[in-house]
Amino acid sequence: MFEPTSHEANLLARASVDQCVKCTICETQCPVMAVTPLFAGPKFVGPQAERFRHGESVDHTLDYCSSCGTCTLVCPQGVKIAELNSVARAAMKRDHMPPRDRLISRTTLMGQAMRPIAPLANAALRAAPVRVLAEKIAGIHRDAAMPVSSGQPFHAWWAKHQPAPTAGPAGTVIFFHGCAGDYFEVATSIQAVEVLERLGFNVLVPKQGCCGMALQSNGLYDTARAWVRRLVADLEKAPQDLVIVSTAGSCQGMLKHEAREIMGVEDESLQAIGTRTRDICEFLLEKIEAGQLNFGVKRLDVTVTYHAPCQLKGQGMGQPAVELLRLIPGVTVVESGATCCGIAGTYGFKKEKYEIAKAVGQPLFDKVKEVNPKLALCDTETCRWQIRQHTGAQVEHPIYLLHKALGLS
Repeated sequence: MFEPTSHEANLLARASVDQCVKCTICETQCPVMAVTPLFAGPKFVGPQAERFRHGESVDHTLDYCSSCGTCTLVCPQGVKIAELNSVARAAMKRDHMPPRDRLISRTTLMGQAMRPIAPLANAALRAAPVRVLAEKIAGIHRDAAMPVSSGQPFHAWWAKHQPAPTAGPAGTVIFFHGCAGDYFEVATSIQAVEVLERLGFNVLVPKQGCCGMALQSNGLYDTARAWVRRLVADLEKAPQDLVIVSTAGSCQGMLKHEAREIMGVEDESLQAIGTRTRDICEFLLEKIEAGQLNFGVKRLDVTVTYHAPCQLKGQGMGQPAVELLRLIPGVTVVESGATCCGIAGTYGFKKEKYEIAKAVGQPLFDKVKEVNPKLALCDTETCRWQIRQHTGAQVEHPIYLLHKALGLS
């Protein structure tokens, strides 16, 4: 049975409706509304429509909301617009969920399926006939960015890795890689562990599953709740006095924000895990500023565009990656200034939304090509896939440059 309705799943968001003064700031900043008339706008389908809902949306253009969260972020009245819209859309889709949305929500399943046949699977996802067929049958756009399987998942690398047997001089941390960081963005996960160890940390990597973020964004709340609770239980098996450091920006958001404020998961264990979770750049910058790390790095002469993804903006941490990278001699970081890359998790994969996602991200793509067409930086996995697809650049997590500056291969 489908659990939430727009009235029940999140009382906090519902209570914020009457704070809306119809200033339309959210609509002036909405990246989707700026590029298509198919979306009526966050105010109209959000707080304005919420007053008339009884478990169903009153405006089906709501499905074109990308859930980037910009509306909530810019609202001067504190209205939980994105959260209201996410819950209402889930209710709207509960009786006609496309099989495609169920399929692309399961990153771990995709990673496990591709792993044994990685070269063949990667080649198939690049083959035009296969992609045309996938578009016609499953509704996944033929040109949408697709993940690339590394063949060896991070957990297999970790099983062979020889970490320090005791805590390093900087202490011990737990590393949370996320499912995309396990199967697709494996190099980022490895680089993160090597950076942490080089800086004196002993790293623990407990068994961990998917956070359910993609499920939540596609309205599959029941399964997403079960998955995030299982992830919390996995992370709780590690020592509970340690900081959890992560390179998975969206997954951090699920633990710190999405599960509670959208799906209504009020578990004390989730709150405890979310409170202990830190973005890796945020964590390292805090340690450096507190004088707790010996930050000896070599010079890197590079100018690079950095794009702050929507999920990190929603966590209210600022842009720690920019501040951290500017501590490396010779590195010039140019902020993208773009609101969103357009991918919005799985939004940009969908046939009917691909062109919208591309138009949303175009200012970012242009910036990358202008500043450095060979290299760009972004903290979250699907955003990197989107930027790579539309620029041809090598797009890495910010930890990539720190890894190089520390002399790690």
